[in-house]
Amino acid sequence: MSDSEYKLPQNTSIGHIHLKVADLQRALDFYHGLLGFEITTLYGKEAAFISAGGYHHHIGLNTWQSKNGPRPPKNSTGLFHTAILYPTRKDLAQILARLRDAGYPLTGAADHGVSEAIYLDDPDGNGVELYWDRPREQWPKQADGSLEMYTRPLDVQGLLAELAS
Repeated sequence: MSDSEYKLPQNTSIGHIHLKVADLQRALDFYHGLLGFEITTLYGKEAAFISAGGYHHHIGLNTWQSKNGPRPPKNSTGLFHTAILYPTRKDLAQILARLRDAGYPLTGAADHGVSEAIYLDDPDGNGVELYWDRPREQWPKQADGSLEMYTRPLDVQGLLAELAS
């Protein structure tokens, strides 16, 4: 590959992901039933498209090549995690409380300076990051003006205190 000056247009975004799952209903129980995504389209018992806020789909789920398949090994290539951006800190606190109340296990929680995040795995072992971004003017910067992202423990109690306000 050659070094290029090309950059993606500024307003480019990632539109959706499509995940291979072993059991469509189990995946829907997680993404729709627990996380709250809306089902926009079902393709029989083999695939579903789900979204937030009425978009045609943010996540596709299918069993076309993976029905009843095993979880991929942790030390292999593939998707590390899907990151789902919540609009406010209070929204992140609400899903954290929902997961806690359901007894759903987390795999981590972190303050990255630019964002706060909680981590978990879906039923097929796909990593899921649930996070909110701090306002840009609060993002930590290094002396040269570049971002200073880090991974520090998340103040879980401080996050949950958002629910009292």
